[in-house]
Amino acid sequence: MSFHHRGRSLTKVAVIGSGQIGPDIALFFTKVLSPFGVQTVVVDVSEDALARGKAKLEKKVGKGVETGAFSPEQQTQMVGHVTFTSDYDQIQGAELVIEAATEDKGLKQKIFGQVEGLVADDAILASNSSHLEPEAIFEQAKHKNRSAVVHYFFPAERNMVVEVVEGKDTDSSVSDWLMSFYEAIGKVPLRVQSRYGYALDPVFEGMFHASALLAEAGIGTTKQIDMVARDAVGVTIGFFTAMNLTGGNPITAVGLDNYTSKINTWYRTPQSLKDKVAAGEHWDVPKRGEEVDVPDDLRETITRKLRGAYFGICCEIIDAGLIDLSDFNLGTELALDAAPAFQFMNELGTAEALKLVQEYAADNPGFPVAKCLQEKGADNTPWEIRNVLRNNTDGVAVLTIRRPKVLNALDQSVFHELATRCQEADADGSVKAIVLTGFGKKAFVSGADVNFLAKIENEDQGVATSRESQGALNKIEDVKKPIVCALNGLAFGGGIELAMSCTTRIALAGLKVLAAQPEVNLGIIPGAGGTQRLPRLVGIEKAAELLRTARPISSEDALAIGLIQETVEGELVPRAIELAAAIADGKAERPAIRREPMENVPEVFADVDIKHRSKRVDEILCEAILGGAKMSLRDAIDFEAQCFGKVCTTKDMRIGVDTFLTKGPRAKAEFVHA
Repeated sequence: MSFHHRGRSLTKVAVIGSGQIGPDIALFFTKVLSPFGVQTVVVDVSEDALARGKAKLEKKVGKGVETGAFSPEQQTQMVGHVTFTSDYDQIQGAELVIEAATEDKGLKQKIFGQVEGLVADDAILASNSSHLEPEAIFEQAKHKNRSAVVHYFFPAERNMVVEVVEGKDTDSSVSDWLMSFYEAIGKVPLRVQSRYGYALDPVFEGMFHASALLAEAGIGTTKQIDMVARDAVGVTIGFFTAMNLTGGNPITAVGLDNYTSKINTWYRTPQSLKDKVAAGEHWDVPKRGEEVDVPDDLRETITRKLRGAYFGICCEIIDAGLIDLSDFNLGTELALDAAPAFQFMNELGTAEALKLVQEYAADNPGFPVAKCLQEKGADNTPWEIRNVLRNNTDGVAVLTIRRPKVLNALDQSVFHELATRCQEADADGSVKAIVLTGFGKKAFVSGADVNFLAKIENEDQGVATSRESQGALNKIEDVKKPIVCALNGLAFGGGIELAMSCTTRIALAGLKVLAAQPEVNLGIIPGAGGTQRLPRLVGIEKAAELLRTARPISSEDALAIGLIQETVEGELVPRAIELAAAIADGKAERPAIRREPMENVPEVFADVDIKHRSKRVDEILCEAILGGAKMSLRDAIDFEAQCFGKVCTTKDMRIGVDTFLTKGPRAKAEFVHA
């Protein structure tokens, strides 16, 4: 057995180093690859390190069984597919090697010199370095073209982000494969250009440095600074606490000193950090649940300084051209668990962000005020942050919805961005067709943001909200070039409504749960065209049953009823590109949704067991389906908006939304049918 992806097969992966992070990398690999029979080998020269790493991995897997994350069968499979060994010959046959040894250039070079003699010439060699440039690590490698840095973040098995850092000799096909591979196995890979520290570590270590400078200056205690940091830059824990948890004092001390010459002179190792490293001590930080007194004026001072440092550090990295701005914004949120930097600046106003950075720079020699922020802040222009990525392949624009933290859920801004990206591709003369898909392996789109529903206060607002979403999908439906929707995972609510506005739909085969319209569980009805497009695609009786019961269907069920046109056993997006091009070239049929009134519309629907769901909402839903079926599609969609507004006047809508927001999506609302 093996794992196949984009022309490469994996039967064995190797992790070099069983220290702080190596066992966690191995845990992630065995979790996602052991079902395919892939072996993971962890190699270290220290038997003690191997024993500790093995115990650590097995303890985490055991904890996963206790919490229900893994079954006992998965535990046996995962643990059984990992080998901890001091025998480097066990690396033979590995198609992917991740080095996770100590941050020492000479040691890393020695390791890869040994590894190159054990693996095939086309095996990919990657270093989980946190700072060193790929050019330095692979300076003596025989095959520099198949090497790169893949930087994991703590904890490696759970943190979604990896930085894929290309060296000047890295073959683009290697970095492209790594980007695609890590997405396919559940990570969020970010492509970064080579510079010491890459894109994200200078932010974390820089914010620790800024915090340490505040403490050294006596502006606040380490406890106070950590408490304020949570609100100042949105971190879950402060930077001193994070340093304690990761054991990062020694490596940060080295990193900050190197940043001085490699980035700018503001970076340096503060004396307090040197003292902690020498003494082997932790920082004094708030205990769990401890309340730390911070006077309001001190809180304001610390907040302004931390925000000035945060925004300034991030904007310097954009000035340096290391990473795409939208990627970086996502990385600060997911990898560092902080407020997404550029979105945060937009919320405060880029003029205010510039002011904060200028204030910080005035008090901190060597701290830069980035040109990109000066330009945005001059007239308070917001940063453009994309949630819909575009990549052109052979004349086909591939649009990918990327919101991994919420499984690609849609809000109104993403609805509008989708319409804009589709219209841009439609107007692009180099593009003949479009593919729309979701990022990752779990979801195409998990639904629409429920929070906005709680803000709807009356019928008019309900109608307006529905029409706003419908307007975006109508624009997508009106695109002249064919749009193939590639359903890479579940498509719920607004996700399947989006898919139905496309020309045609294909999905991965074997998905037990692909699509559903679960709105009635929340005491509402679909409001982005679902009550009108679904009947025209699968028939009115089948559509009514799915809409009224919220029953999810598999990819095979979706194919059988005509909701999708094809299931794909292998890689989905390449097949979608092929199909989109074939439709554009007239080599494949272009399906068209019925825009005229439907025929043979029943007067009423047969009884359906809606279980605990609202009878009043069901009445309005049936009214929307039956009434709209007798109209043209666009009139029917507007009629749906009117019905959505009517639902927003019901008590059950309030009950359903409140239940979802307070108790979660699995809780059953206690409807009163009014």
